[in-house]
Order: sequence, then structure tokens, then C-alpha cells
Amino acid sequence: MTSTPPQIAPSDTTAIIRAKAITLALGEGDGRVTVLDRIDLTVAAGETVALLGPSGSGKSSLLSVLSGLERADSGTLHVAEQDFSALDEDGLATARRGRIGIILQAFHLLPTMTALENVATPLELAGHDKAMALAQDELVAVGLGHRLGHYPAQLSGGEQQRVAIARALAPAPAILFADEPTGNLDHTTGTAVADLLFARAQAAGATLVMVTHDEALAQRCRRIVRLEDGHIVSDQTRA
Repeated sequence: MTSTPPQIAPSDTTAIIRAKAITLALGEGDGRVTVLDRIDLTVAAGETVALLGPSGSGKSSLLSVLSGLERADSGTLHVAEQDFSALDEDGLATARRGRIGIILQAFHLLPTMTALENVATPLELAGHDKAMALAQDELVAVGLGHRLGHYPAQLSGGEQQRVAIARALAPAPAILFADEPTGNLDHTTGTAVADLLFARAQAAGATLVMVTHDEALAQRCRRIVRLEDGHIVSDQTRA
């Protein structure tokens, strides 16, 4: 098991995420449901944070808002020195680029591209020099140097998630968001992927915010934020 990276206590001066009174409702008309209710959350640079809670607690919705994939209905949000609450969808996409890496449960690899191309293409679109070389280095770092030319269908679930981790970390983002990163994997593979995720985030110096319903995985983070019914019900930092 990897060691926990050094932590910085949250404060206004070190905060890389500052969310105030974040509210989000989904659905239409009588079916509209509040999924986040005036959430306040501050995350310091370098923290590892688990968003823990049962299905429907709002943890994935909160990650979507914090990462700029979803716009809150109200509240203020500053992420990596950007005012996310003042940006439209195009602005959020631009703000995420190079600052934020996202890993999802379903991998979301492009099936017609090789592992190398899946990692390199976002770098090329962002204008990175030597995108292929950088992508290859990151795939080697996650143990897939021998699978560069393989397509997602030729890779196991664990290997696909390793490609997703490489893709998220290749641009050297300040923040890494992960939504149930081991949810589609068996226990042994999931543990290996979790080891890799923590190790690579630590090596990159990235802040890690991870959604999980797995108590054991959450305990690997120094800070655990528990959600129920769209509210934060506890926020604990382990010694």
C-alpha cells in the first residue's frame, strides 16, 4: 500500500478549491430535486480528499460541479485560481484544460484510438509540444510501456483505467478528480489501480479529490468528507 502524501491544512491562502453555498437541482417541474444544498468546501493544495457517501448522497454531483463538468445553480466556486461560477460551458472547458485531470468509473477511452493515441490526442489538442513522447512517458510510468499500440478492446479493465490515469496526469494538472475509479474492477485489480493512482498523484504533486462509496478506499485519503442527502454531514482529517 502506498504511503499517504504530505498534507497541507486547508486555509484561504493555500486553498486550491473554495466552494461557498453551492446548490444544484436536477430534473424539471414537480420532479425537480435538490441534489446539493448550500455546500461549503475548502480544499488545500496537496490534500487527498475522499467524498464518501451512499448512492444518491450527492457526492458525484459535487465532484461534477467542482471539476467544472456541471454548473451549480447558485453559490461561488474558485478552482485553481479561476472563478468557475462566472464561466459559461465554453469557459469552463478552457479553464479545465491543463489545470484539471478527471478519471471516471467507465474509463471513457476512444475505441478507435490506441492507448498511446488516447493519451496523446488531448495533449495535441491543447497545443503541447512532443505530445506523443509525453504520452509514452506517462504510459510507461503506469506500467503500460508494452501496450502502447493496443486498442481499448484489447486491454483489460485494469489496463484501461491505467490509460485513463495516464491521460489525466499527462498534462501535469494541479488537481486530479476521480469518480469511483475502481468501481468497475475486481478487488485485486482495484487495489492495484488505487495504489497507482495515489502514487502517480503524489509524484505529480497533484491535489486528489476522489468520490467513493468504499470505506477502505476512503481511508487511504488523509481527509474524508461524508455526504448525505446533498449535505456534508462530517469532515474529518486523519492525524
